[in-house]
Amino acid sequence: MENLIVVKNVLGNLATNCYTVVNTTSREAVIIDPAANADFLHGMVKNQSYKLSAILLTHAHYDHVGAVNKLRGYYPDVPVIIGENDEDILGNCAANLSAMFGDEPLFVKADKTVGDGEEISLLGTKVKVIEVPGHTKGGVCYYFAENALLFDGDTLFAGSIGRSDFPTGDGELLLKSIREKLFSLPDDTKVYPGHNSTTTIGREKATNMFFV
Repeated sequence: MENLIVVKNVLGNLATNCYTVVNTTSREAVIIDPAANADFLHGMVKNQSYKLSAILLTHAHYDHVGAVNKLRGYYPDVPVIIGENDEDILGNCAANLSAMFGDEPLFVKADKTVGDGEEISLLGTKVKVIEVPGHTKGGVCYYFAENALLFDGDTLFAGSIGRSDFPTGDGELLLKSIREKLFSLPDDTKVYPGHNSTTTIGREKATNMFFV
């Protein structure tokens, strides 16, 4: 099992959790959901001598992708990856909510899309993609099985779940996605959500008000 650390930075006008996952041996790193402040993220990568290998997006809402375009200028060869069914939302300022809540309309492009069950080789381990429609039509989680880490965007929160009243959202499908795809993971899996505090699968199965 690779030795991974998770660095959390809360960024942007909706206090989004941006995670940098780092292999402490190789210094390879991935950034998950770069919400804002690309200069800060670049400075962190540079100052810590990280080797950025990918930018992973859990879904296409503006508060999770706001720094992507500027980060491309710093890292033109680093791929931006998103679930295949959310790709079109990146370029739709109504669906990605930037027209409603952002400072200006946001249009982003991905370099690569991934599908449900696909595995990506990153940080010396395998990262499984789990599609969890409901908050958006094609949101995904990134599951580091060997390290029992799950980065789930705005799907499952500590004591709550993501909203489903935005474009392409579906409340019943969100609940189904969590029950069938996330609650089947080991109870000790640590959940890193897009907002607020970390939790575990076991804790949410036992105490989350939407499921008990």
